[in-house]
Amino acid sequence: MSTSRRNFLSAGLAVPAAFSLNDAKKEPKEIGSSGPRLTYRPLGKTGLKVTTLGFGCMITSDGSVIERAADMGVNYFDTARVYQSGNCERMVGAALKSRRKNLILSTKSLAQNQAGLLADLDTSLRELQTDYVDIWYLHSKQRPSDVRDDMMEAQRIARKAGKVRFLGISTHGGQKELLPWVATQNHFDVVLTTYNFTMDKAVMDAAIDSIAKAGIGVVAMKVMAGGQKPLGITPSTDKTKEVLRREGGSLAALKWALRNPQIHTTIPSMVDNDQLEENMKAMLAPWSPADEKVLAARLEEIGPLFCRYCGSCEGQCTKGLPVSDVLRAMMYADGYGEFALGREQFHTLPASLQRVRCGDCDECTVKCPNGVRIIERITRAQECFA
Repeated sequence: MSTSRRNFLSAGLAVPAAFSLNDAKKEPKEIGSSGPRLTYRPLGKTGLKVTTLGFGCMITSDGSVIERAADMGVNYFDTARVYQSGNCERMVGAALKSRRKNLILSTKSLAQNQAGLLADLDTSLRELQTDYVDIWYLHSKQRPSDVRDDMMEAQRIARKAGKVRFLGISTHGGQKELLPWVATQNHFDVVLTTYNFTMDKAVMDAAIDSIAKAGIGVVAMKVMAGGQKPLGITPSTDKTKEVLRREGGSLAALKWALRNPQIHTTIPSMVDNDQLEENMKAMLAPWSPADEKVLAARLEEIGPLFCRYCGSCEGQCTKGLPVSDVLRAMMYADGYGEFALGREQFHTLPASLQRVRCGDCDECTVKCPNGVRIIERITRAQECFA
């Protein structure tokens, strides 16, 4: 490994400035003599106390796993109107109906205007079998221009009607531009953001710090940096090889996110009880040097494949492809093992962009500073989904 590569890994895996060794030594709280031990953090100024391990329901198809998580004490559950073509909210509602008053429930909408947002919310409430959600997110915004006044007005209308307790916004790649703007708006109560060990630490620390200082709750997604499965089969010069998941990598990635006290909760996707039990361990053991070694090796493995949402590629493709969105589709298919979800993400692109083929260009104009093999990954997405 080169000196510059070692320096990058060291910086990316370094302990956040706000973290102290005393934080790592704090004993988790217990909820009953025989129950699991859980850690809690206040969610900004909302007054809510959330378990540091939340439950991302996006790809869960077995409602009993959600029920078991609630029985084990996890109290934050996240879904969205678009997940599983609406079926996710229906499943979550059925699983949590009898436990609703003791839980914190969030959902999201991708609608682009006030009327669409409010219609989505009414549908969400009906599917979730609840009169209100604790947090309602404007979903997948990347820059301030994506957030219009009528969208925020829809959130205010919903809160005044008692359908929503707190207002949120989610972003995959808006850490440089969107999050500092959110911190100045005096509107949002909670931010849901991509946050993992592969990302630029300086950028993330600054963005999270601006949000935390404004008293806004921080929920971290994509904490596993690609999911809990291998990132896929990728062509090499002479053969095809599988990039294997390193033992303990997912747990180490989750612990990495939780060691930052300004991350109030996390929402890793969990599809079975094995994943649930593995993730529960993140609340019991502090970050360790062994975890750092695992993640350094993991970063070496996934570096050519995983988009870090740094925004450097924005506008570089001469055909107009939103590169990070296409790479996210491949991440869902490979890392999450959810081909249908990847295809669904790809088909949110305009039809003209779905027809673009990298092979039609003499030379790729997109350069990734993190070494992602852009042509290979986008070509594969076009072959899989187009």
